[in-house]
Amino acid sequence: MENGDYEVPENANEHCPGPQSESAGKSDACEGCPNQEACATAPKGPDPDLVTIAERMATVKHKILVLSGKGGVGKSTVSAQLSFSLAAMGFQVGLLDIDICGPSIPKMLGLEGQEIHQSNLGWSPVYVDSNLGVMSIGFMLPNPDDAVIWRGPRKNGIIKQFLKDVYWGELDFLVVDAPPGTSDEHISIVQFLQATGIDGAMIVTTPQQVSLIDVRKEVSFCKKVGLPVLGVVENMSGLCQPMSDLKFLNVTETGEQRDMTEWVLQYMREKVPEMLNLVAFSEVFDTSAGGGAKMCRDMGVPFLGKVPLDPRLGKAAEEGRSCFDDGKCGMSAPALKTIIEKLLSELKVSRPEILEDGA
Repeated sequence: MENGDYEVPENANEHCPGPQSESAGKSDACEGCPNQEACATAPKGPDPDLVTIAERMATVKHKILVLSGKGGVGKSTVSAQLSFSLAAMGFQVGLLDIDICGPSIPKMLGLEGQEIHQSNLGWSPVYVDSNLGVMSIGFMLPNPDDAVIWRGPRKNGIIKQFLKDVYWGELDFLVVDAPPGTSDEHISIVQFLQATGIDGAMIVTTPQQVSLIDVRKEVSFCKKVGLPVLGVVENMSGLCQPMSDLKFLNVTETGEQRDMTEWVLQYMREKVPEMLNLVAFSEVFDTSAGGGAKMCRDMGVPFLGKVPLDPRLGKAAEEGRSCFDDGKCGMSAPALKTIIEKLLSELKVSRPEILEDGA
């Protein structure tokens, strides 16, 4: 990417060289542009804010972007649970939500209604625990139902402000939850962080081709901007539920539903109690094309693993809590744990040594 590719004004002429270019306001492409005079007289050179961002990020050891080319694949859920898990391991973790138009991270971390506070060091993150801080535009909305209707430059501006004005302190990990796609927010976060060293991107997909078509574009985006792909997670990889959690229906020809759950469960208790220990699995999405694993083989990127569609994980996200705490997410938590261990191995990061009380 050239320097001018990042922040071209929305009303610029085609083939705009970019306001930071030495030819800004002077090239043939600038003739008749409403920004011509401003670009010609504006100071040129590196963005001074990048120096401030580099200083802020100097205390952050690892920076991971969580991306997906497709919306609705559970990217924010993965970001939230990754952050919960890393914090539970004893790491100092920050979670930055740059999904400006759909900030769901406050809900998923149990922080709805919280506000950002200013200190002499900058904006303070909102903390779940002492070692897990969160920043999101969701904390800045007077009403959670308010729509954020912003054009690209304003989105870029708030992302830059998050990076240069938020005081995270010493962090082992900064997890960045990005919106779906490969647009302004993605270009900006890569540009702003590239000089500070990004470990790479964790990409989330679901198994079906409708998702993989878009996720392939996300992988291509990462390769074009020089962002390492740490691995791909296939989320919602089949519906897994304990038999005791299932609901059983008798459906008539007219579509009328009669709940038979208690009758079925009672029958199993009496006749085949061992069935109650089984897990029911069904394919929700078409996986005949090979899913995320085949895409990774085709594109030469690591495959981190599969996470089943687990209603209990969905409930944990709705309630803003970790899926690892109480053992209720028996289907998804072990899968996520394995994926996170692979991610740490990919980054060559060891768990911190946590001293026992009194040690």
